[in-house]
Amino acid sequence: MSKVNDPLHRVCIAGASGRMGQMLVEAVRGSGDCELTGALDVATSTAVGLDAGAFSGKATGVAITADLAAGLSGSQVLIDFTRPEGTMAHLQACVAHKVNLVIGTTGFSDAQKAQIAEAAKSIAIVMAPNMSVGVNVTLKLLEMAAKALSTGYDIEIIEAHHRHKVDAPSGTALKMGEVIADALGRDLKECAVYGREGVTGERDPSTIGFATVRGGDIVGDHTVLFAGTGERIEITHKSSSRATYAQGSLRAVRFLAGRSTGLYDMFDVLGLR
Repeated sequence: MSKVNDPLHRVCIAGASGRMGQMLVEAVRGSGDCELTGALDVATSTAVGLDAGAFSGKATGVAITADLAAGLSGSQVLIDFTRPEGTMAHLQACVAHKVNLVIGTTGFSDAQKAQIAEAAKSIAIVMAPNMSVGVNVTLKLLEMAAKALSTGYDIEIIEAHHRHKVDAPSGTALKMGEVIADALGRDLKECAVYGREGVTGERDPSTIGFATVRGGDIVGDHTVLFAGTGERIEITHKSSSRATYAQGSLRAVRFLAGRSTGLYDMFDVLGLR
């Protein structure tokens, strides 16, 4: 854990050779108050053994490893934007080594979410489907809008991501739906509509609709449409770079400093609760 008067947050990054992993490596390098102390990847990755900064041509002195214990050694926090099965393995290692965790992974089952909540009794965890500061401010705006537009407005959530994304709707879109449903006193599991085809009948005004687009290199676009009679309100967030997720993750790392247990999200990190 932290040395006395050590100003640096010692960070390990999971999936260090991936697109998001490399963005996180660069964010840590440029932060001034964070130090890269570990880099993880799967054993089958050709990046294992390489310097974590090799892809950018800027050596970090930290080699990518598939050994969880070695990667977490000397680290205070692991940042994980991998896949659910990988994150769950990392979760157990973090509990065993008393390393806090920032989770940006999406697509968890209810059972996996319950395991994360249980682990938060032993370590401190920030989990959010989107680490972007702007997205989380947008979530707060959606909460306010939903309360004001609770009757007479149909709600649709449209999201677009790159062709490589494996889950749909996006975790961010689902979080938007949860925030809106909570504000309206509804259960998203009961009112969500994820697809329409054929003769669907008239729209049920109590539903929240989702539409998904996948293609190209779209980083992440989300629009929530409140469609009323004679007007519509659209609240949109568009990401042009993964850098915003990386910077939000570092804010989560700083938030966890000094915390030993608990499950938090970006509303806690940003003071939006």
